[in-house]
Amino acid sequence: MGVTYFKRFRMEVSLTDPLFAIGQLPSDYRLVAWEDTDVAAHSEVKFRSFCYEIDANVFPCLGDREGCQRLMGEIARRESFVPQATWLLQYHGGGLGRSENCGTIQGIVDSSGMGSLQNVGVTPLHRGRGLGTHLMYQSLLGFREIGLQRAALEVTAQNLGAVRLYERLGFRRVKTVYKVAEVAYA
Repeated sequence: MGVTYFKRFRMEVSLTDPLFAIGQLPSDYRLVAWEDTDVAAHSEVKFRSFCYEIDANVFPCLGDREGCQRLMGEIARRESFVPQATWLLQYHGGGLGRSENCGTIQGIVDSSGMGSLQNVGVTPLHRGRGLGTHLMYQSLLGFREIGLQRAALEVTAQNLGAVRLYERLGFRRVKTVYKVAEVAYA
């Protein structure tokens, strides 16, 4: 094990300006608003979205099912939790005959009174379809609904796809931070 520092960007967006344009959600998908019974569903999607990604090194709980369950439970129990900014994405296609949970996003209000997006995740088989954009849009609308004027997130700098997505959606880098993590070296 060794100590590594991961560069992360804090990015912010105004909620008073018009939000980014968004197309139709693909017909095989639907967004599901938060319900108190959804902790396990969000946890499993969070695990499947992050377990093989760099963020599982930065935040080891994301690489572990129990860790994701614990994290999601902690988020949902916070006084600052925003159900209106917390969404699950389901897939209903492919002849499955049932739905498959494949995306998640959570929202809280941070200590400065700003909306804070948590753990935007889409499982690997469903990436590249603009689904993360739909999750972000719904979450930002939820923050607006409760009267917030700004929203923020943090992203690992090495996650170039996510950084580009957030920039394309109007987020601007406002700060660079470093997160220390223990990483196993091969």
